[in-house]
Amino acid sequence: MKFGETLKSSLIQDYNYYYIQYDELKYKLKKGLQQTQDEWSNDLEEKFVDALEQELDKVYSFVKLKHQEILRRIKDVESLVSATVDGSRNVSSDNERELYEQDFEDLEEELSDVIADVHDLAKFTRLNYIGFQKILKKHDKQTNQNYILKPIFLARLNSKAFYKDNYDSLVVKLSKLYDLVRTRGNPVKGDSSSGGRTQNFVRQTTKYWVHPDNITELKLIILKHLPVLVFNSSKEFEKEDSAITSIYFDDKDMDLYYGRLLKNEGAEAIRLRWYGGMSSDNIFVERKTHREDWTGEKSVKARFSLKEKNVNDFLRGDFTVHDAFDKIRKEGKKSPQEIESLERLANEVQYRVIKDKMRPVMRSFYNRTAFQLPGDARVRISLDTELSLVREDNFDGIDRTQNNWRRMDIGIDYPFSQLPEKDVCRFPYAVLEVKLQTQLGQEPPAWVKEMVGSHLVEAVPKFSKFIHGCATLLPEKVDLIPFWLPQMDIDIRKPRNNQRFGIKHRENLGNENGIGSGNDLDEEESTGIPQLPLANGAFQSSHPASHPYSANSTTTNCIASFKKWWREVRAVDDSFRKVPSGTVFDVSFSAPPGKKIAVPIRVEPKVYFATERTYLSWLSIAMIIGGTATLLLSYGDKVSFIASIGFFITATVTILYSMGVYLWRVVNIRRKRAIRYDDQLGPRCIAACLALSIGLSFVFRVMD
Repeated sequence: MKFGETLKSSLIQDYNYYYIQYDELKYKLKKGLQQTQDEWSNDLEEKFVDALEQELDKVYSFVKLKHQEILRRIKDVESLVSATVDGSRNVSSDNERELYEQDFEDLEEELSDVIADVHDLAKFTRLNYIGFQKILKKHDKQTNQNYILKPIFLARLNSKAFYKDNYDSLVVKLSKLYDLVRTRGNPVKGDSSSGGRTQNFVRQTTKYWVHPDNITELKLIILKHLPVLVFNSSKEFEKEDSAITSIYFDDKDMDLYYGRLLKNEGAEAIRLRWYGGMSSDNIFVERKTHREDWTGEKSVKARFSLKEKNVNDFLRGDFTVHDAFDKIRKEGKKSPQEIESLERLANEVQYRVIKDKMRPVMRSFYNRTAFQLPGDARVRISLDTELSLVREDNFDGIDRTQNNWRRMDIGIDYPFSQLPEKDVCRFPYAVLEVKLQTQLGQEPPAWVKEMVGSHLVEAVPKFSKFIHGCATLLPEKVDLIPFWLPQMDIDIRKPRNNQRFGIKHRENLGNENGIGSGNDLDEEESTGIPQLPLANGAFQSSHPASHPYSANSTTTNCIASFKKWWREVRAVDDSFRKVPSGTVFDVSFSAPPGKKIAVPIRVEPKVYFATERTYLSWLSIAMIIGGTATLLLSYGDKVSFIASIGFFITATVTILYSMGVYLWRVVNIRRKRAIRYDDQLGPRCIAACLALSIGLSFVFRVMD
């Protein structure tokens, strides 16, 4: 779909007159070229730039005015919520309690409207920004590059950057207010960093990509169910508060990269992490260890903290583990057992870094919005935006860290425009991580299943920031790449699969067409309409076909309702699978030249035992055949002797063949090769040899 049609189908009616007049600008461009016979003049250029300026002023003024209006509404609602909460705590009768309950319901509806306004404004700014980009690109293309306007006008866009408004502060404020109203003034309290201690839980972590078009809507949907997790509620939210930076270490052979990519048992990742800006003095040294399911253990992440001034000495071994924990030991805030566990971890990390000569290799930066009830880890959702991967290595002879544990020429100044393009990868999507911790046999919350089965997210199992950064920025160091890398050019946007799911105003709650999908693919942006694999191996277009049933028939209405219900059931059922049926990823793709796609294979101990049992079964068959040969020898005649030779050869071939197959299987299982391990030739050959031996014994007996 062309952008002009996308704009028409996605625009918000209340904002209709404030959108960029994309079709009118495109018409002016076309008409001017026709009048001058494809020769664009200075006069036409001036008129076109004036028209663009007017459109920019209109959009900028509206966004600024609407943003101020939302801030005023939030401030008014904040006063009402505070007064209602205070008043509800002093009620003395049922009538007063009912009145306050109605007040809370009205406030919840009012907040829902404010949330819908934030969603609409974010959608408005996104569409208009794309519109300016498209028309500038079309201008430069149709004027045959004689009048290059895009670089010049982008400076004007930056001076009136309506698209750079940060909605995170609004999300945090709305989350706090909505949580107060939802809990009727009694929000859940507890340690923000704590989790469940009960061991009888099923823990599940899934990762998804989120297109920039859907980020704000997704945040606003989640905050209606979970509050934004704020570690320091005593201060105003600042953008720096959500920044998280990690420095990943590895050796020259990239052993940690390959271990994490192939999901080897015991594979480790060592990183140094800090929260906030570069002035943060508290550095966390973390080690993540992967455990296979058959071990009965869970993958763990353990960490301890160091002061920034001691990090370099610690990595070199000059600052000992005893020195690192001496102060903690004197303070007595941790038990001796905790200190001993942390010292053991620090010793192991320090030894590994020094022994394997590890150095900083990759940096990941992102702004995280976390949603969780304080002290309740049953549902934890995090959304990482502005994800960037930055090189920290010296593999090409450039020492980017200058013998430090991190490079100092950048901070948290996204998009890191001072860096050369070969040093930075700006990830095009946000990363959503859903962590569920439920009792055995308990279903995840329905809203979570609906969210992960919606058009807003795209499941990417086992996605790793560290792996993506190394595979993208260090192609000369790695020859194995993750499965998602060759498919990065596929547009992950999908049509809305549930019109009732999303952000709506009160007047649109009963109207399924209240908000357009806004996810139609633009032919200039997408690589084509992706096809979805069906259960029977065929393919269908990712855009739904028109409904074949009439709405006037009761029977067809029932069929249509059943089909709609079945699609929703399938979406919920597939939402927690490793590769959901709604994925836009293709099933057929190939690695770039010189690269291989890594396919992690889990090998459990029972696989080795099954291989041994199969080998022993073959040996038992060979022993039976050999026993038959020995029995025939006891008859002493010529025919029995000839028959025993046949059975003896069959037994020998069976032993040699089974030994060869066993060794071949063991070697390939240890190498985790994804090949066929079933034996289609051996049983047929042994059966043929056995039949031949028996047949010849009958033939010789008859001849005798």
